[in-house]
Order: sequence, then structure tokens, then C-alpha cells
Amino acid sequence: MAGAPEYAFLTHWRLKATAQEVFDVLSEPLGLARWWPSVYLDVRELEPADPVTGRGRVIGVHTRGRLPYTLRWNFTVTDSTPPHGFRLVAHGDFEGTGVWSLGQDGEFVDVTYDWRISAEKPLLRYGTLVFRPIFAANHRWAMARGQESLRRELERRRAPAAGSSYRLP
Repeated sequence: MAGAPEYAFLTHWRLKATAQEVFDVLSEPLGLARWWPSVYLDVRELEPADPVTGRGRVIGVHTRGRLPYTLRWNFTVTDSTPPHGFRLVAHGDFEGTGVWSLGQDGEFVDVTYDWRISAEKPLLRYGTLVFRPIFAANHRWAMARGQESLRRELERRRAPAAGSSYRLP
């Protein structure tokens, strides 16, 4: 990672939800391809979490953005403080850290994602000086899709199950 281009992205979302609801969605990575399909093409568990500490779970992902390339990388959740957030370490086409922070503000939750990575994929690594604004726009596009998708996922989870509504005789 030494000498590799550094990218630092700070994303803010504000959703009408509880921190616990948002944490429950974000902290279950195997659901990412289902609820955030515009970015996550494939998600697999590579190593389970330690049964005692709950740490060390490794997730492999195949992602895309708006630009015509895909990325393969994995992440390990290194710290988790439900419902306030968690920290991950990324390896593969990205090397670095991501920190999800959640704070309750009345009926809303403020979500911040601090993504600090170095690019290992040659396109990103060697094109940084010229393409940095394009890569940043691509990240903003992906995160905007994430906010929209998370909002829909929260609505889906709150909806009554089909056929479970009470009907008068």
C-alpha cells in the first residue's frame, strides 16, 4: 500500500429510521447484493466470524459503479458497536479502511461513511492524477444508489408480511 494513490471519501446520509434498523441492514453483508444491486454484483462469506468475539468475518465482494469497470475486494469487520456503527478493513482492488457511524437524531438517523483507501487496481492506481474527479463522481453515484436502496430496504422490512393483515369476517 505504500506509495499507492490515496482516496478519502466522506458520505453523509439522513434517513427516517432508528440507528438499530440501519445498523441491522448494514451489518449483514450477505444481503448487499439483494438490496443494493446497482453496486454489489456478488457477495460471499470467505471466513466466518470468531464465535467468541464476533470479529474476523471476511466477506468477498464484486462491485461496480457507473463507470465501465468492476472491482473485486474483500473486507473484514474489525470492530462493531451496535447500533452506533462498525469498522472494516479492505483488501484486494482496494486497500484501506471504512468506518460506518450512526447517530440517532429524533426520528432520523445520521449515517456517515468514512472510506479511506488506496487503489491497487491498475486503472485506479495509475490513472489517479487524471481521473481522480471521475473516480470521486463514480463513488458519489454508488453511494447515492446506496442511500436510495437502503431507504427502500427499510420500507420493505417495515411492511406487513403478505397475507398477515387482519380481515374482518
